[in-house]
Amino acid sequence: MDNASGLGPAPDSHLPPGLRTPLRDDAFVRSDDEKIAAISDHFEAIMHELGLDLTDDSLAGTPRRVAKMFVKEWFKGLDPANRPEVRMFDNRYDYHQLLVERDITLFSCCEHHFVPIVGKAHVAYLPGSHVVGLSKLNRVVQHYARRPQVQERLTRQIAEELKQSLGTDDVAVLIEADHLCVMSRGVNDTSSSTLTSEYGGRFATDGALRSEFLRQIGK
Repeated sequence: MDNASGLGPAPDSHLPPGLRTPLRDDAFVRSDDEKIAAISDHFEAIMHELGLDLTDDSLAGTPRRVAKMFVKEWFKGLDPANRPEVRMFDNRYDYHQLLVERDITLFSCCEHHFVPIVGKAHVAYLPGSHVVGLSKLNRVVQHYARRPQVQERLTRQIAEELKQSLGTDDVAVLIEADHLCVMSRGVNDTSSSTLTSEYGGRFATDGALRSEFLRQIGK
């Protein structure tokens, strides 16, 4: 499926509409270098309004550093070209028990205040005739985390991507994360954390299986 500008696949077009990250149709008309240049100019204006002296050698390069960080690191998951390929392998081992990848490092960004979300993701699935390389589970988590996010949508995006890639609904995702929008502003609560989960297939209907998943990730 192409996007409205005719410039290739629409971001998240394979996901249900409610799970797609809100993006304009022209989100990828400009190159990364053009975006970095524009964001650098805008961030320089923000720093100027804050009263910072951009002639100081410590601050002079900050606008471009921030712009490059946004495009190439923090928000690289917005670009559908960076969507990881999930390659499947024949399940020659005839392994059909619970497979868990826990404590996957998660770094994201709150779309309401543009400050970090830091935590861990735990994912599991029941293999059928195929299995997946373990690093691909991490890459799926990181792809959807590296964009402005809310944790609820992130959890469901990861689960839906894994269901489609693995060819099974028997998928579980649990995320525990600290939100700096809670910790560093507003209520300034540094002790609370947020947990979200999504259970599909047998994880949704089999309480014993769900309990085993939670036991294995220490919950």
